[in-house]
Amino acid sequence: MNRSDSEEMAGRLLASGATEAPTMEAADLVVINTCAIRELAEAKVIGRQGHLQRLKAANPSLRVVLTGCAVRERDRHGLEHRYPAVDLFLRPDEEPELVDRLGLASAQAPVGAVGATTVVGRTVVGVADHLAATRAAAVAGGSVQRGSAVSAWLPIIYGCDKTCTYCIVPFSRGPERSRPFDDIVEEARSLAVAGFREVTLLGQNVNSYGHDLPAESRFGHIATERWAGRRLDLGSRPDLAELIRAIDAIRTADGAPAIPRLRFITSHPWDLSDRLIEAMAECPSLCEALHLPVQSGDDEVLRRMGRQYTTEHYLERLATIRAAIPGITVSTDVIVGFCGETEAHFERTLRFLEAVGYDQVFAAAYSERPGTPATRLADDVPAAVKRRRLNELLAVQEPIGFERNREWLDREVEVLVDAVARARSHDHDGPAPAGEGSGAEEHRGVQPGPGEVALSGRTRGNKLVHLAGHPDWIGRLVTVRVEHAGPYALRGVAIA
Repeated sequence: MNRSDSEEMAGRLLASGATEAPTMEAADLVVINTCAIRELAEAKVIGRQGHLQRLKAANPSLRVVLTGCAVRERDRHGLEHRYPAVDLFLRPDEEPELVDRLGLASAQAPVGAVGATTVVGRTVVGVADHLAATRAAAVAGGSVQRGSAVSAWLPIIYGCDKTCTYCIVPFSRGPERSRPFDDIVEEARSLAVAGFREVTLLGQNVNSYGHDLPAESRFGHIATERWAGRRLDLGSRPDLAELIRAIDAIRTADGAPAIPRLRFITSHPWDLSDRLIEAMAECPSLCEALHLPVQSGDDEVLRRMGRQYTTEHYLERLATIRAAIPGITVSTDVIVGFCGETEAHFERTLRFLEAVGYDQVFAAAYSERPGTPATRLADDVPAAVKRRRLNELLAVQEPIGFERNREWLDREVEVLVDAVARARSHDHDGPAPAGEGSGAEEHRGVQPGPGEVALSGRTRGNKLVHLAGHPDWIGRLVTVRVEHAGPYALRGVAIA
């Protein structure tokens, strides 16, 4: 979601007459869009304050803006002390005000004040009441600076209504607010016309889409309730399944999906409905991949986390979607060392991962986030134990992911080529970053021929694939025969 927000802010700045600086040292304006899911993300921004202050000393006209999830209304009065180099703080719902607040609105119609607040529990938070309208205006005005000409982000719902005790998102982005159905379909249609090959529907809980929209007779065929968590009457309201079918129905003259690949992130098990699973199975543009965070494989830990489902419920949903879409790739998120997690709890999580057989796991050690309900629980797992458990979990998952990737050996896969592969500083033989993996071995094994370069792309199942080919293949769908599999990536040869 932050990438999509950054595209909107960059587009508005460019439309106001600003130009992109080649480096921070050359800039007169620095906008930092933050993540605050984990303490480390905020610590990185705090750690850059000294560097920013040196830049401001060298360039007194430099202004620094901080936005994103680190800017929370309850902490507003302490932000200047925490981030001394920052001149302007904007909550996520205030981001459309950036150009106006900087006094750059002369080249475009001013947005004015769009931020709003509400109360979650006893906490005043920003709320995305106006973001749907400002997004529609940005799209209509062509002021979304897309970061790729191949793949596009499409936000459909803002905020979060869930009850996870460890999570700061409800306090940084407020309750869920869905964009109007027709606005989203129209934006998807414009992306198809612009030639985008892949679109990812975005939301903090993307499959919660639509429950807060008014009921309409045209959606009268939707008669369902949420199966877990906070019960909701979803009747006659559009949901993610309806939206997927509408976007999939945008077709070319020959009847093919105008957007060949459609994805969505991030899902919550509460809202993985039968309707959604049926739409995923029946719509040819919807990619065979699902990211479904579980967070823990132990029911007692899940209860303390406020996830409001059990491992049994989660496994039932997973079995249903695997039956409907054979071969679907599944990834997840796991937190280790949450409050009260014992060795027995952790062992059950490891056995859960082995039983499910995820293609990829994104794991992190629990870090307390201020203002969340979990701060009332004892953070009683020592840091050293958290690190040990994280490393142990990754060691358990690596061979599982490796075996999943080996299943693709000698098979032909469709790859959307999206980049010229470049070696990164962490491409080494040591352990990969938590839950990610560089695919370094697969990248180094690519042997480009005359006129070729090392390329990378993704399968429909979101597997990273390295291959040799021509630079003009970027944006194309290429058939690749997989010849090598590693724990984090595949390597192959283009055959068509």
